[in-house]
Amino acid sequence: MMSRNLERDVFETSEGPLEITFLGHGSLMFTFAEKVIHVDPFGRVADYDALPKADLILITHEHGDHLDPVALESIRKSNTDIVLTELCNEQVPGGIIMRNGDVTVVQGLQIEAVPAYNLIHLRESGDPFHPCGDGNGYVITFGDKRIYVAGDSENTPEMKQLENIDIAFLPMNLPYTMTPEMVADAATAFKPRVLYPYHYGDTDTAEIVARMKAQHETEVRIRAMA
Repeated sequence: MMSRNLERDVFETSEGPLEITFLGHGSLMFTFAEKVIHVDPFGRVADYDALPKADLILITHEHGDHLDPVALESIRKSNTDIVLTELCNEQVPGGIIMRNGDVTVVQGLQIEAVPAYNLIHLRESGDPFHPCGDGNGYVITFGDKRIYVAGDSENTPEMKQLENIDIAFLPMNLPYTMTPEMVADAATAFKPRVLYPYHYGDTDTAEIVARMKAQHETEVRIRAMA
């Protein structure tokens, strides 16, 4: 799993550097102020036994490529805090449940739960792949930087109303989340300073780069997050 070299970016904040490690798919690792924060650990994209243990884990929703119990246990310590949804808590009891719209502080980090859901893309049954109210995106504040990890979502009104986002991770895999056009629509609305398309599967990332070319407020960065 770890045969490839993991890409990392570092951003300076008012409270020291924030390092982002791009594990793949919807999985991220943040290192900040001597804390390790994992998002949606998924054993198919990384060898979690070889990664640093988590002080904090954020889980966006209950699907197996975002909530992987084996990967979770590989990085969990006795004092690891886990922020999750109500449905996730059925599989991982003892976490800190956040519902859409909640704001809390965990280990000194402010976390906001943003609704993550489908507006258009549906299963054959007619049900959305991600129903409204089930999943969270998260805005995490690291010093003076606000980082938005959208989870599996489309370009919802709640997403487009976000403010002062420094770094945004927006999903771009079909049919479950957004097209490049939808990602561009959202990013043009809330204007993150840096946009990382993530969880993009087979989608051509060149399309989002082209669509955002005229949006000078936002820098698009492509990392290995298929």
